[in-house]
Amino acid sequence: MERTNKGLIIKEIPLFANLADYQISFIAKRCEIAEYKKGQLIYSEGSPADAFYCVVVGRVLVYTFDKLGNEKILEYLHRGKYFGMISLLTGEPHSVSARAVNDSVLLVIRKNNFDFILKNTSQLAIDLSQTLSRRLKNKDLHPKSVFESTVISIFSSYAHAGKTMYALNLGLSLKKEAHKSVVLMEICPTDKSHYLPGMLKIFGEYPIMGSQNFGPAQEYILKSDFGIDLVCFKYDSDDQSTVKNLVAVLTLLVNDYHYIILDLPSLMDGFVFKALNQSDMIHLLTGPDQIDLKRTRHLIGKLKSEFYFQESKIKVIVNEYKLAKLKPAAEREILGSGIFATLPKIEQASFDMMVIDSPDSEYSLAVRRISRNVGDCLVGLALGVGVGYGFCHIGVLKVIEEENIPIDVISGASIGSVIASLWATGRSAREILEITKEFKEQKYVWRLVDLTIPILGFIKGNRLYKFLKKYLGNKTFQDVRLPLKIIASDIRKKEARVFDKGLLVDAIMASCAMPGVFRPFRFKEEVLFDGGVINPLPTEALFKMGVKKIIAVNVTPSRQDILHQYEVIKHQLVSTKEAIKEKRWFSLKRYFQNKFKNNIVDVVFSSIEVMQSELVQKEGELADIVLHPDLQGLHWLDLHKSEEFARRGEEETRKNLSRIWDIVNE
Repeated sequence: MERTNKGLIIKEIPLFANLADYQISFIAKRCEIAEYKKGQLIYSEGSPADAFYCVVVGRVLVYTFDKLGNEKILEYLHRGKYFGMISLLTGEPHSVSARAVNDSVLLVIRKNNFDFILKNTSQLAIDLSQTLSRRLKNKDLHPKSVFESTVISIFSSYAHAGKTMYALNLGLSLKKEAHKSVVLMEICPTDKSHYLPGMLKIFGEYPIMGSQNFGPAQEYILKSDFGIDLVCFKYDSDDQSTVKNLVAVLTLLVNDYHYIILDLPSLMDGFVFKALNQSDMIHLLTGPDQIDLKRTRHLIGKLKSEFYFQESKIKVIVNEYKLAKLKPAAEREILGSGIFATLPKIEQASFDMMVIDSPDSEYSLAVRRISRNVGDCLVGLALGVGVGYGFCHIGVLKVIEEENIPIDVISGASIGSVIASLWATGRSAREILEITKEFKEQKYVWRLVDLTIPILGFIKGNRLYKFLKKYLGNKTFQDVRLPLKIIASDIRKKEARVFDKGLLVDAIMASCAMPGVFRPFRFKEEVLFDGGVINPLPTEALFKMGVKKIIAVNVTPSRQDILHQYEVIKHQLVSTKEAIKEKRWFSLKRYFQNKFKNNIVDVVFSSIEVMQSELVQKEGELADIVLHPDLQGLHWLDLHKSEEFARRGEEETRKNLSRIWDIVNE
């Protein structure tokens, strides 16, 4: 992945995510990639608006100054976050300052190009007007305490879908996982009562905002003991002033809260749809049966056709509050769209605040994954290629387990796909290390080799398949405990093939089919080879799914490592010549036996290594940190030295532990 691949970067910016390819290309021609050194000022408060900025690599601090001239931190921005836009649109000077926290790479669209893009991309102009309308109104009523806010509406087309409980737990989880300010706004008709005050243990009289009662928003904010706030709002569908009041209160709340969660009634009236139109994101809850799913499909169509909501902003969440009879594929077919998440069924006697009272329950873990996605705090782990070198990954996982480093999604290519799959299906680093002890001597690696006529490869792969089946059986991507991406290479299309559905063993076989050594893996109409051919360090798959914090483990030898190995081989050749001169035939015979046994594979693998060492450097640019264990003295076929490989991986991870935590916690 080249840093200059502007199209891929632009597609990952939420503002541009729904544009067509030709529109992405149009924007790519009018932007640039700029590098900023650690501590370098990007722009200062009060300076004229000059450009739209988006973080590609690194971190940016957005800050302002208080009356005493002290720096006040508003936000740390990481990959995919954009800034400088409001000043461009209003023509006013920047209201904040921005500087690079570390060496950073930004995508920059200068003011004249940004204006030109807006004029020629009507869809983008409409989306911006919806987002900015409330943020630009009354923005001077009180100082801004947050840089960016997100309004999330929780809605269902029918009652008893579990939306209020979900809204509460989403708010609690966002507070815990993203460390950001959260306010819930429970909205109901005048003839209904609010539930959230009781669920948050707020008792007694409390103020209710609506058409009759309206004043400064601070007077209606209810503080809870759980770190999140609450506003209760009632509306009369016949009173047009309630919509204006809702917009007015949202205008104030976006200055003070990172997340405003609207719990909307399950009614299809005009007020509800106008409230939905104020949202940056809609979470649509649906049941798992056909009637619920068809009703939700109709609602999605209405939101898209009548209110021009982009599909990427509509997240469907299946709440399995009743027994699900349909498989996920069937649910998606009925919906006509993807499913963002699934909430497992919970018992009637369960707590309201599941994420606090029952944090290890399946429901709580599902909400946690959603909140980490919404809160832009997903941490991804990319495990690279390298055959025996890949056993270093085991040591990395050992530290991750012992230090409780949160990993939300994992990707792997070649040996990385094997280790990632074992871990994602529930095996610990210790258990994976035990599996590798099958190769207790160097000769045991040949148990995986079944030779064939070398037309497309001289190893059939049947023995490798049996080995994988032994430990993974018929497990699919539905059986993993966290999202898993396995990377193979589609030779015909000359692009990466990302597996996230189907049998794990099939995906791994495709990912491990080293060209020239293993026969290519045929999957339906595709001819697939080793994932390392195109993505030896599989960061791009994580980047494309919106993971903002990526830890990559590179076990491909660097050019320096390869040159060192070359020197070792030269030394061995000199020793061979001396053996010939001295006629030490026994040592010479043993030397040639060893070289013949490994030579063909060694030549192929070494050739691929040279190519991969260049690709890895480019793919590493998408990671926030790249761990590269010391590989000196080890050979890629030393599978019997798994404990030493794991030790090297653990050593490298512990050495970088403080940097990893800085990335995870920022």
